[in-house]
Order: sequence, then C-alpha cells, then structure tokens
Amino acid sequence: MAETARGTESRYGNRPTMKDVAARAGVGLKTVSRVVNGESGVTPDTERRVQEAIEALGFRRNDSARVLRKGRTASIGLVLEDLADPFYGPLSRAVEEVARAHGALLINGSSAEDPDREQELALALCARRVDGLVVIPAGDDHRYLEPEIKAGVATVFVDRPAGRIDADTVLSDNYGGARDGVAHLIAHGHRRIGFIGDQPRIHTAAERLRGYRAAMEDAGLPVDEAWESLGTTDAQRVRAAAEAMLSGPAPVTAVFAGNNRVTVTVVRVLAGLSRPVALVGFDDFELADLLQPGVSVIAQDAAALGRTAAERLFRRLDGGQDAAPERIELATRLITRGSGELPPAE
Repeated sequence: MAETARGTESRYGNRPTMKDVAARAGVGLKTVSRVVNGESGVTPDTERRVQEAIEALGFRRNDSARVLRKGRTASIGLVLEDLADPFYGPLSRAVEEVARAHGALLINGSSAEDPDREQELALALCARRVDGLVVIPAGDDHRYLEPEIKAGVATVFVDRPAGRIDADTVLSDNYGGARDGVAHLIAHGHRRIGFIGDQPRIHTAAERLRGYRAAMEDAGLPVDEAWESLGTTDAQRVRAAAEAMLSGPAPVTAVFAGNNRVTVTVVRVLAGLSRPVALVGFDDFELADLLQPGVSVIAQDAAALGRTAAERLFRRLDGGQDAAPERIELATRLITRGSGELPPAE
C-alpha cells in the first residue's frame, strides 16, 4: 500500500508586495501605487487589471509604512486595570468607537493593578509608535511618561488622576456619589453604617471613603473604626469584613459597598442572614435589578468616561497639544431598587 507523500512546504508564505501585483497585472509599480491609494491618472481597464491582481494575490496595503511616512500611526493605546472587570467593557468600547470615527485603531492591555506592569505596557505601546494613550492608572507616579508626552504622544488619564505630572484627566464624582449614597441610607433611618472599599492607595477608593465620612459627619453621626474596611476586593477578604461588621452586640444595619466586586460579595453575605440589612453599592452591575430586593447603586457612566477621554485625546492630536491640561468630572446618579430603602431591623 503506497504511502501518501506529505508536502514539506509551510502553509505560510510571504506577503505579496506591490511588485508582485505589478508583475501579475503587467503594469508599473507607480500605477499599482496610484490604484492602491485611490489616486487619479489610471485608465478604467488598467485599474480593473490591478484590482484583479490584488484580489488574486490577497495583497493588503502596508499601512504601517504609509502612516509612518506621515508621522502618525493612526493607532492609540488603552491601558486598563482589568479587562475582565465588567465596568471596563463599555469604557473600552466607547474609546474604540471614538478611535474608529477618527480612522484609528485601538490597542489595549491590562495592568492587573500593578504599577510596574502599567509602566511596561504604556511604554511598550509608545515604542510601537501609538499616537496617543488613554490610561487608567495603577501607579501614582507617571513621570516616566513625560518624555513620551514631550515627544508628542497625547495622553489622557481616566477614572483616576495621573500621579506627579499634569495631564488631562476624566473622572467620575466619586466623593459626591458616595456621599449621596450614604446620605440615602441615613435618610431611611440608619445610624450604624459600614463602609467596605478597595485599597486606600487607589484614588477612587480614597474618594469614596471620604464621601462616606462626609455624609456621616453631615448627619452628626460618629464613625466607629470597626465600621470601615479597605483592602483588596478578594471575596474572602470582603466576606470577613462584612461578617465582622454584621456581628457583635451593635452590628451595622446598613452597608455602603465601594465598588461592584465588593457589592457582589456583600450580597452573598446578606443572603445568609435572617434579618434585613440595607445595602447601597458604588457601580451598577448586571442582574442587580433582578435580585430580591433589587440592589440600589450609585451608578457612574463608564461609556461616558471612555468617550469623553477619547474625544479629549483626539482634540489634542488635532492641534490642541499646547492647551493646558484639563480635569473633567462626570456626575453619578442614585438608582433605587429596594436594598437601599430597607429600614433598620431594630
């Protein structure tokens, strides 16, 4: 029985070039260039032959070389905290839509809340000659970007401000939103309110804690140190913090959760209790309206954050490089669904 011979050639070949197209169509290289770039001076019959050659060979224009000759790469970079976090989905999509409207490609990556990884990723994007960066910072020192910004890389920070440099920043009103959420719980009769947030070094966590304290102070309410817990959003850490606040002779009757990941863990803890505990979370999350009761939240507009940051970036790229850095703060809104309107159990 004869063996079937196997080819030794790779399934991958070399990319076809304009020279290949010119040879197949029987025209000069300049003629191919005119057709590819949509320039005039080519007869319809010649253009048809060139297009047929392009299709047959699978030729694609080398945009990298083309745009580099113009000094722009028609690409921007987006440095996120965590690509898996649902909050960043609409933000990333909004940045991408603005980039697309400007004929630019978006390249994104995740810092995983690691300042070193953020720096590595941001500088790698700059090395690939992106025209601009939208950065959700993990670190608090961004002087490493100063040479890139001076070299013309437009840079906008979103969700959190830049550290130790002046740069455009687009934020949500974290302080005001948290203050409103806690004031809502106070208005429904709560006096012992716990706060569980992210790591205190993170700008958003610190601002939301400040808003919590301001609302309590406005109402003339003391804050027991046992009612505050900041740290990682790891479910085990958050569960332990919630259980500690909800136990003892004088447990909290309400919880303000500092972000969506904290809120989800707190919901699970509250589901195991025999008494009702009020809850307001910062950040909306999927299915929050379907729980019983629905989860009341302070919602921020992630898409508006991304869109505003990207639009600011392209204004810089379109001639606004000399304008002073701007800080833009977007309002949050309270969505009442039931959990934040529960009265104290006692």
